[in-house]
Amino acid sequence: MGLVATLRALARTTRPYDPEFAEAMERRWAELPDVVRTPGQIIGRHGVGCEGTHGVFPKCNLKCTPCYHSRDANQVRVDGPHTREQVAAQLGLLRKLRGPRAHTQLIGGEVSLLPPDDHAATLAIMREHGREPMSFTHGDFDYDYLKQLALGPDGTKRFARLSFAAHFDKFMYGRRGIERPESERALNPYRRRFTAMFARLRRENGVRYFLAHNMTVTPGNLDEVANVIRDSRDLGFGMFSFQPAAFLGDERRWKEEYRQATPDAVWAEVERGAGTRLDYNVFHNGDVRCNRSAYGFYVGDRWFPFLDGDDPRDLAVRDAFFRRFGKVSFTGTPPALLAARLSRVIARHPGTIAIALGWLTRTVRRVGVGRLLRNRFRIRPVTFIMHMFMDAKDVAPAWELMQRGETSDDPRLRETQERLAACQYSMAHPADGALVPACVQHSVLDPAENAQLRTLLPLVEVRTHPAVKEK
Repeated sequence: MGLVATLRALARTTRPYDPEFAEAMERRWAELPDVVRTPGQIIGRHGVGCEGTHGVFPKCNLKCTPCYHSRDANQVRVDGPHTREQVAAQLGLLRKLRGPRAHTQLIGGEVSLLPPDDHAATLAIMREHGREPMSFTHGDFDYDYLKQLALGPDGTKRFARLSFAAHFDKFMYGRRGIERPESERALNPYRRRFTAMFARLRRENGVRYFLAHNMTVTPGNLDEVANVIRDSRDLGFGMFSFQPAAFLGDERRWKEEYRQATPDAVWAEVERGAGTRLDYNVFHNGDVRCNRSAYGFYVGDRWFPFLDGDDPRDLAVRDAFFRRFGKVSFTGTPPALLAARLSRVIARHPGTIAIALGWLTRTVRRVGVGRLLRNRFRIRPVTFIMHMFMDAKDVAPAWELMQRGETSDDPRLRETQERLAACQYSMAHPADGALVPACVQHSVLDPAENAQLRTLLPLVEVRTHPAVKEK
């Protein structure tokens, strides 16, 4: 290849953004209701939202109250070829409709029920479609499983980095060693055990990781949320995600007056655990009635936001980021290549340097030089998130009207329709080329889907017989 051709190839590779990614975001922005087109909206300006799989391994080996699974979920066997086939089809549609880059969750039932090789092959499929995958688990598996997932038969790394979201709360029954937890604090040894496996994997095999902590919140554990954060903030989780329980899924498991744990009450407990106010209006992910997010970092035992929502200068930083870097895809881009792309943006907009230095100076002052020195400048990014699923009784009629192109006159259903239209978390249906919000999947589509899967992938009943003694 000649010099000119080499330079042209380098220019193409390091161009700041992929036109296809930019077009996908423009489509997402156009789809959003006016009510969510806020200055802090991320969807359509720096991403297309999150994605999730469905109908690939609905079975789980814990029993939880509440649970979004339908009645038939645990009557479906886990089948590796089915999972790979369905994920490939779903990701193909997501790649077509949502563009070349996104974060996608490998979710459905309990992911560790998949044999490690099938799990690894599925993650590879997701990466081939330009996705950054995150596996969802209850965390009740052993280090040998994690090692077999991360390393091939020859001991070489399959992945440079793994992402897992682990769900821990005291209403999950059947965990080994603690069948029915008496409190959230009783689960702390299991949280530590989970994160320690990944620390060992990195120490011994060089596989990096990102871990999220998920927790369903009901009136029965609302007052324990703050302690969960305090007890777990140093374990290695990069995200704490809380879901106020909703009336969807298997109605046999609706045991409490879930809605007494209001979003404001849950968020107040999250703030109490973080030890500071968490401003969820700096950035929005879809509709704030569905998602609240606070991005920041710990220095020692104190959490600080990346941007102070009360400081107009920090909000100007946010706006400049969207204008100049919003179209740059950070997901799945190698660090060296990302640095080259960002450098080209900065070269085109040199004023970015002054904006960044101003932000850095303000942030250091907020944290304090003394605190940074005492903690040896160790900064741990940690995000706090709350996802508020909607009740099936609202989602079903609202979705039916949306399918007919009708807007409800009922304020409650109209709000549900707005939230569904702005959904940050979508699932793909290759059979009809549709993308549906997660609340619709769990409220409307899961029951029929899992009933079909129960026929396609029935559980094989194994009968055991007493050993016959030889005469």
